[in-house]
Amino acid sequence: MKIKGGENYGSYVSDGIVQGKTGDVRPRENDASGGHAHLSGSGGALVIAFILGLGLAAKPARAGVERLSGPTALWNQVLMSYVHNARVDYADLQAHPEILNQYIKSLAIKPREKHAQENLDTKIAFLINAYNALTMKTIIDHYPIQWSWAASLIYPKNSIRQIPGVWDRLKFNVMGQEMTLQEIENTLRGLGDPRIHMAIVCASKGCPPLRSEPYLGKKLSAQLDDQTRRFLSNPKKFAIDKKAGVVYLSPIFKWFGGDFAPKFEPGIGFEGQNANVRAALNFISGYLSVDDALYLRGGAYQVEYLAYDWSLNEWKKQ
Repeated sequence: MKIKGGENYGSYVSDGIVQGKTGDVRPRENDASGGHAHLSGSGGALVIAFILGLGLAAKPARAGVERLSGPTALWNQVLMSYVHNARVDYADLQAHPEILNQYIKSLAIKPREKHAQENLDTKIAFLINAYNALTMKTIIDHYPIQWSWAASLIYPKNSIRQIPGVWDRLKFNVMGQEMTLQEIENTLRGLGDPRIHMAIVCASKGCPPLRSEPYLGKKLSAQLDDQTRRFLSNPKKFAIDKKAGVVYLSPIFKWFGGDFAPKFEPGIGFEGQNANVRAALNFISGYLSVDDALYLRGGAYQVEYLAYDWSLNEWKKQ
């Protein structure tokens, strides 16, 4: 489905001030007490306009802090406001979805021609951000999650798995095309960097940690490497028990092992495993200490898969 004209991609942010509809301006900043400041309606717009007229709103970026603009700044504000230690405050986000909705609107009107001309890392970053934002949107659209008796026999009651058709039936407009979350993920998988599995977050505790900053093409590789290290440092996602001779892996490496094979198929080592597992282990070894990497390469162990926690990755105020 094509989006009708009349709107300009990237027109939602000016000097860090989030522009809403018909005079709604709602910047969100964490205050010292953990609350949020809100300015909305025509009065808020007049205040912001007055500040801009004084030249006080556009503060210079601090040293070492990158200034974002356009739709990326919207997504950055959502992440900074609602993500706490990789968990999401869905209740607060549901109460104040304006900025997320504006970002999602920008996903719909981005020209496909522009996307096609971007470099590979920029394409990957855009689609990871889109997947994570649309997953957030899915949760707040169904929050609190209504569980079914049948699904609860397998999955937690507060799980994305309780939402019917969450990956293959619910559709979102991305660059003028209706896409499911599964289709966005498959598009990402086709771009050839298996580290995306360390970055896309399906709103579950078993997923990789949700990063509190947007993915950016120019720093994507460093961000994905950092995500991988964070993921592998969690013993609920990866562990080595040398005494027992067992290597424990997240099921992600089982479900998507084939994505690692093209780039990480080892010439030698990691014996006793199938090709996909050997590739995944080779990938993992690149982020470990020398001793642990050599242990994996030696192959004298069993591989077991850890339980995947489908509980909602929710943060709640204490």
